[in-house]
Amino acid sequence: MPTGGGKSLCYQLPALIAEGTAIVVSPLIALMKNQVDFLRGNSSEVGIAHVLNSSLNKTEVKQVKKDIVDGVTKLLYVAPESLTKEENVAFLRSVKISFLAIDEAHCISEWGHDFRPEYRNLKSIIGRIGDNIPIVALTATATPKVQEDIIKNLNIPDVKVFKASFNRPNLFYEVRPKTKNVDADIIRFIKQNEGKSGIVYCLSRKRVEELAQSLQVNGVNAVPYHAGLDPKTRVKHQDMFLMEDADVVVATIAFGMGIDKPDVRFVVHHDIPKSIESYYQETGRAGRDGGEGHCLAFYSYKDIEKLEKFMSGKPVAEQEIGHALLQEVVAFAETSISRRKFILHYFGEEFDNETGEGGDMDDNMRNPKKQHEAKDDVVKLLNVIKESNQQYKSKAIVQLLIGKVSALISSHRLDTQPYFGSGKDKEPEYWMALLRQVLVAGLLSKDIETYGVIKLTPLGLEFLKKPVSFMMTEDHSFKEANDDAIITAQKGGAVADERLFKLLKEERKKLAHKLELPPFVIFQDPSLEDMSLKYPGSMEELSNVHGVGEGKAKKYGKPFIDLINRYVEDNEIERPDDMIVKTTGSNSALKLYIIQNVDRKLPLLDIAKAKGLSMDEFIKEMEAIVFSGTKLNINYWLDEILDEDQQEEIHDYFLEAETDKIDEAMSEFDGDYEEEELRLYRIKFISDVAN
Repeated sequence: MPTGGGKSLCYQLPALIAEGTAIVVSPLIALMKNQVDFLRGNSSEVGIAHVLNSSLNKTEVKQVKKDIVDGVTKLLYVAPESLTKEENVAFLRSVKISFLAIDEAHCISEWGHDFRPEYRNLKSIIGRIGDNIPIVALTATATPKVQEDIIKNLNIPDVKVFKASFNRPNLFYEVRPKTKNVDADIIRFIKQNEGKSGIVYCLSRKRVEELAQSLQVNGVNAVPYHAGLDPKTRVKHQDMFLMEDADVVVATIAFGMGIDKPDVRFVVHHDIPKSIESYYQETGRAGRDGGEGHCLAFYSYKDIEKLEKFMSGKPVAEQEIGHALLQEVVAFAETSISRRKFILHYFGEEFDNETGEGGDMDDNMRNPKKQHEAKDDVVKLLNVIKESNQQYKSKAIVQLLIGKVSALISSHRLDTQPYFGSGKDKEPEYWMALLRQVLVAGLLSKDIETYGVIKLTPLGLEFLKKPVSFMMTEDHSFKEANDDAIITAQKGGAVADERLFKLLKEERKKLAHKLELPPFVIFQDPSLEDMSLKYPGSMEELSNVHGVGEGKAKKYGKPFIDLINRYVEDNEIERPDDMIVKTTGSNSALKLYIIQNVDRKLPLLDIAKAKGLSMDEFIKEMEAIVFSGTKLNINYWLDEILDEDQQEEIHDYFLEAETDKIDEAMSEFDGDYEEEELRLYRIKFISDVAN
């Protein structure tokens, strides 16, 4: 049953009706506590439900056992570990057990996304408590393979399987490319959904802390949640979210199991999860009341590579499983077919976009990509799989098609086969995309037992005999998207308002003339571009503009703010509230470190080395400091590398120059100075003259 579908009721109701006590095995203490509190809240008997785990003292354990013996307790929640303790087993043998419920049953299977070895032994433990205890196993995220594993492991072959649809029609799925400015993108998205409840998932605790802080600075009522916080704070933050004292919780995956908040309106993934199951479970916390639920994930292949690195120390079988699960996530993010169809296919359910509920509820269906006829290419693909005896995974199949020799291919002598290189007219990405779409169409299947070997299905064999039309949708290229984003970030983005940009340049020129300074000393071009994009209307907003900072805003800002406010009023411009994203200065600690050590006149090379920065990176950091209005006195260093005449010569150049661009200075001096020397002197110049 999907997340939020009412699985708990499947064992709570029978437990209350049946004679004896039902044992509920659950992996998480927090989850058990929630359920026990809920049951007690609905009953006149406090002892109706109990937890039996390591957190109880002797007196509490005694009370639990008394309530069970007296027939008061209908549900007993335990962790698998508690069931292995001899005294617990002996006690449970002596009382009437109505049945045993295994919650989060996917933990039994190695193919489950949250495998727990102690779940593997449940069958033998149950046998020790009693012979004919009825068993019910429940999960929200079991692929066909995991379902089969659960049945085999619990040794219940003649079992009844009840499956609800995995489809959550009210959820809207969207994947966006993850750029360097992902925090700003998330803040904007949340600002557009102001006042709504939402969860943002990050992989690391550090990111959780930083992002929660950024959101708070930007006026979003957000709290962090991760396993590194002390239990008291965790409970407090969870309650704040449940009681609507906080709108957004930024969390690691430690958050959410058993959180029964019906009106979560969005779930954002700052980092892509490790498996489709995790993604399905985490997004499943949105819109449980049937209302709006927006699921937005930010994807970059770099994140996948990072996750693969984490796996490298694990046993081989575990690595194989991890890689197989990750590749499914890549396929989901990059696919351009219906995301809903993709997820449901993964869980073994067919979905038709025309007739199915929620068929248009994802970014790919709302903005469909181009399609083209790919019948001949499908034949090529199926042929290669058939001719190579259906024993390779997708990566090797694509290599066979494009004619790329790898260790595997040469050791199996596949490069001598007639089909080797039969698809070299296309890119590997094209074949990978086609293979994924053919899988979802059911012409191929992935054999899980062998970690993802691709096999032909009866439908696929039929297609080879009698090919029919196959419309392939072009995949998203996140590689290009990421590159584009980085380019715009480096250029400072597009100028939104050319007219305002011109006016700001004139204002700067006027002020520069009055103060007898070069214009760039006042504000650099990227700062003016940013102003023409964001229309800052106050000192505070101006100090958040790219490369301005508080010092500069105070010193030169007033005429610019007046001009922008007049311009906005005259042209009736709607200010983009969400565009001004304040930074918490997540690297403010580094800036502080640099300022303090430059004050102490430490050699610049030593300061850079201490922070693991190259000289180029270090100079960039110093530039950021002085360009936003803070003084930095590096005279002691310049005196070491440039004599008085040289310094004077460069000073005069910058004083007369139209621009502070280093390449123009380089061509002016025609090789007399290194780029590094000019950049360092420019830092002194801006610091002395502008700040």
